[in-house]
Amino acid sequence: MTISPFEERYKTEMNDVFEEQNKLRKWMDVEIALAKAHAELGTIPKDAVKKIEEGSNKVKVERVHEIEAEIHHDLMAMVKALTEQSGDAGKYIHIGSTSYDIEDTATALIFRDAINILEKRLGAFAELLKTLAKKHKKTVCMGRTHGQHAVPTTYGLKFAIYYQECLRNLERLNELKKRIYVGKMAGATGTMATFLGDGMKIQKMIMKELGIEPAKASNQVVQRDRHAEVLFVLALIAAMLEKIAKEVRNLQRTEILEISEPFGAKQVGSSTMPQKRNPHKSERVCSIARLVRANVQIALENISLEHERDLTNSANERVIFSGSFIGTDYMLKEMTKILSGLEFFEDNIDKNLELTNGLVMAERLMIYLVSKKNMGRQDAHEKVRQMAQEAFRTKMHLKDVVKKANLGLNEKELTEIFNPKTYIGEAEKIIEEATK
Repeated sequence: MTISPFEERYKTEMNDVFEEQNKLRKWMDVEIALAKAHAELGTIPKDAVKKIEEGSNKVKVERVHEIEAEIHHDLMAMVKALTEQSGDAGKYIHIGSTSYDIEDTATALIFRDAINILEKRLGAFAELLKTLAKKHKKTVCMGRTHGQHAVPTTYGLKFAIYYQECLRNLERLNELKKRIYVGKMAGATGTMATFLGDGMKIQKMIMKELGIEPAKASNQVVQRDRHAEVLFVLALIAAMLEKIAKEVRNLQRTEILEISEPFGAKQVGSSTMPQKRNPHKSERVCSIARLVRANVQIALENISLEHERDLTNSANERVIFSGSFIGTDYMLKEMTKILSGLEFFEDNIDKNLELTNGLVMAERLMIYLVSKKNMGRQDAHEKVRQMAQEAFRTKMHLKDVVKKANLGLNEKELTEIFNPKTYIGEAEKIIEEATK
């Protein structure tokens, strides 16, 4: 029986990172690193490490769960299961450590694997955005502000903007590594008392073995500001994906229909309306983005644990860590499919450029009167505003209202002023610069 849709419906390669078996493996990897440190310092026999390593390959999740059902402690259940499989070396497992020495250090290893997957996915998505920006740098379309027609832009510029945001999110992912690839081996309150003066050495040796950094100071846990930062970056990625998905959804509206997410030959849009081509994939991205963002609030509340720690973070982290990573990975996969198969309806793009009978060229007209006809800027703005209002009321083309106003503009000038496809400024240069 599947409880969470992330187990099946929204499953990705990220699921393997957060599966119980992998978590167990990472816990045991930390235990092995602890045994190695003890062996190197001479506090346990060197051959014990090999026996513990071999034992770790025999531990089954099912056995750990059996023990946990009896003792009600998941980490100690792993320790007991590993002890069972390690022979006489079992007595050397977990010496000096507390549960979250193992769990938090293992979480850093899990996050490292998860971020590696996400980086590759996000990098590929960035390349797709870059390709679309270049491909559509000359695809002139209607720009919209406040849901209203503004002035022309290009689809290439839209994608270039997304591409630059994607690069910033890649930078953020890379930047947080130095703060999240961190573990601890400091005992119950962070004093390392159980290691009898060798705590600093042991912690450093373990983290070097695992390829992460030691926390310079901790209590019973690695401080949760680190984890909150990870979830915040995931939320930023989710917000970017939602922004793109919302643009697809809005531009796919029947009244606009400039673009559309791909629609399969046998795809069903509605159970009752056979004609429907709903942007349900983009809507799904927007839906999951809300979940990923909401998890940040929980992660922020986990920062203020009481004294040297309490357990209020534990239960929710079993949900928010995997949910945020899998959700973000799924959204990236979906948006990659959507944009790879995005349909463009050029006739509608052109139709929408002319939909307002030239009103969207009012800015260009104003600037032309200022720069070429020596009219003051404020006077030009007011003159064009009045003409635009008249054109709106009478449903005349603004060009015809301008002709009637006798502003000294000839037909050639008017034709150029009211050509939306030649009013994109330096959009192409911007795109070229942004996609170098």
